[in-house]
Amino acid sequence: MIRSSLKVPALLLALTLMWGTNWVLFRVALDELPVLTFRSGVLLSGIFSLGLIMWIRGESFAIPKGRWLALIVASATNVGIWNVATSMAVLYLPSGHASMLAYTMPLWVALIGLTLYRQRLSGRLLAAIVIGAAAVVALMIPNFASYAKAPLGLFWGLLAAISWAIGTFVVKRTDWGGMGLALTFWQVALTVPPMVLGMVVIDGIPTHLPSTETLAVMIYTGGLPMAFGTVVWFMLVRILPTQVAALSSIAIPIVAIVSGIVLLHEPLSALQAVAIASTVISLWLALVPSRSV
Repeated sequence: MIRSSLKVPALLLALTLMWGTNWVLFRVALDELPVLTFRSGVLLSGIFSLGLIMWIRGESFAIPKGRWLALIVASATNVGIWNVATSMAVLYLPSGHASMLAYTMPLWVALIGLTLYRQRLSGRLLAAIVIGAAAVVALMIPNFASYAKAPLGLFWGLLAAISWAIGTFVVKRTDWGGMGLALTFWQVALTVPPMVLGMVVIDGIPTHLPSTETLAVMIYTGGLPMAFGTVVWFMLVRILPTQVAALSSIAIPIVAIVSGIVLLHEPLSALQAVAIASTVISLWLALVPSRSV
């Protein structure tokens, strides 16, 4: 079990706040822009932010020999498919419903680890995964009718989760030869050309700038949740075992619920209370060492 220092909880809190508050912004931008146009802008904002940070820090942009294939696969799964699939899911489902599907990722990580890599789960980690799954199900139950009415939303949401799970294993099981922020930079950079090409072919070249509100969403989403958030995520993946890192993401959908309760005075349903409690217990089991260790 993980001997967690303050570093892991701090990274987890930062990631949860950045990614958890990001979903509602998708809808704002997608009401004005097509998916590929929006994501192209976000990726360009992200690559500019990451490149600037690396230049200021004096970090190398070099890619170690023999890492290109793994980097391309990681880029496609963690950034390319994820960005398109999550945006498409939000088009067919409310942002909260779509995020629930995307954050089934820990369940797919456990399944891939068990079937492909024969990774054994401790009783404590298995309990954390089961309880975490209960949290996701509790959040999804009220939305089952929506999924049935919008099967494409279900497809895109689950595709995002599965793609992210695959990308997590690629990053975790590859020796990146000491790459720092360059690992995140190149994953985003490799996604930019196909995304922009898709925008030109499918959406067409934009003829005018988006509204100030949408432009702000694109810059913020690329600069903070995508650039800095992805860096934080890969730090967690490197520090923690794969299944534990995956479980750390289940707190993110809870942010939307708590924000609605605190800021918008939305009612707290029994299922939401179960989900919040289950998430806390699951994270405690996964991240806090047992006394016997």
